[in-house]
Amino acid sequence: MAKILLVEDDQSLREIYSIRLTAEGYEIFSAGDGEEALAIAVREKPDLVLSDVMMPKISGFDMLDILRQTPETKDIKVIMMTALSSEDQRERGNALGADRYLVKSQVGIEDVVNAVHEVLESNNAPAATPEAASTPAPAAPAAPATPPAPAAPTAPVAPAPEPTPGQNIQNML
Repeated sequence: MAKILLVEDDQSLREIYSIRLTAEGYEIFSAGDGEEALAIAVREKPDLVLSDVMMPKISGFDMLDILRQTPETKDIKVIMMTALSSEDQRERGNALGADRYLVKSQVGIEDVVNAVHEVLESNNAPAATPEAASTPAPAAPAAPATPPAPAAPTAPVAPAPEPTPGQNIQNML
């Protein structure tokens, strides 16, 4: 079972993400700020850190920077989540080594769960470089369209007889 460190200063969001990820079978550790998260990361060595950017004490970006510079935590996968949708912020997250950067207003909880699955499944793949993380992958070529199968011929159906006055409809069926 993969271990996830959930770092979010909003208690309600932290509980919602924790419940949903626990339902997926992950072991969840949670922290309300970057300082607490760093202590848990060193102690528990999670497989993934799912972190907000704007937090008290130590921001998510500063926490990510420290994680990447600490030998015991430098290889932990990290997904950053933020309300900030500016390209500068995304580039900063990628430059610091985030494996994924999500804008909260653009994703739902299922998108977050899918991102967690994808990042953890790429655990055996080499870590993405900041340049690769910010460059979208080329689109796969479209598969050729297959023509629809011809409709099977149907036998003609005789019209239903009209009821005569006083005839019961049930007797006609």
